[in-house]
Amino acid sequence: MVQQLQSLSIEDELLYPDSDGKPLADNTIQLRLIFTIKGGLDALFKDRTDVFIAADLFWYPVRLTKQQILEQEEPQRQAPDVMVVLGRPKGDRGSYMQWKEDNIAPQVAFEILSPGNKKKDMDVKFKFYQQHGIQEYYLYNPKKNRLQGWLRKGKKLEEISKMEGWKSPLLGIKFSTIEEDLVLFHPNGERFVDFVEVVEQRDRQQQRAILAEDERDRQRQRANIEKQRAERAESDLQKMRDRLLQLGIDPDSLP
Repeated sequence: MVQQLQSLSIEDELLYPDSDGKPLADNTIQLRLIFTIKGGLDALFKDRTDVFIAADLFWYPVRLTKQQILEQEEPQRQAPDVMVVLGRPKGDRGSYMQWKEDNIAPQVAFEILSPGNKKKDMDVKFKFYQQHGIQEYYLYNPKKNRLQGWLRKGKKLEEISKMEGWKSPLLGIKFSTIEEDLVLFHPNGERFVDFVEVVEQRDRQQQRAILAEDERDRQRQRANIEKQRAERAESDLQKMRDRLLQLGIDPDSLP
């Protein structure tokens, strides 16, 4: 069940806006990968009510103090391309205000690098994730087909030495870039697919179901034809026996 989890005050709306006016993605590759990752994770955790997954949603880890508000300080925030929060319910949110979420920080963040991302901006994101409790951080550069990952060790995020075939400790998914693209796999080995592939798979399943039903219809028709033939043969045989009896001939005495 989808719920509206936050009831924001006017103060919240002013201090913690839901949008910065920037687009979700800078190009089609970035958008495709964001949707594929988000959709695959939604499917992976569809039966769990305590996993919240979001794309391009502001995460505010710390509430401003009254003094900070008076000094007109900006709240700390980042909007991961995709983030996963284990231990929080599904539902609609304008932003993720951590103090309203039992102070549970998102544990996994994904970023898809775009031409508009500058190194200093990504450094700021990394420091933010390291400071505010991200356990696993994954960064993919589509242009270079380069995947990096970091895993929390104590207070620091340490880089994972080998990402090909890496299995996320928290999510159970695997990563690959062998196909010159970022590919993720469910714990059962099925790959994450985009919406078009989902529709194509559905269409193929429907077509297979139609073909299977057609084959069952043909089998039923063949069975009916064979039954009719057997019934006609039995009827013809009975008529012959009746005719022989009329002629005074015992059909059972015939060789």
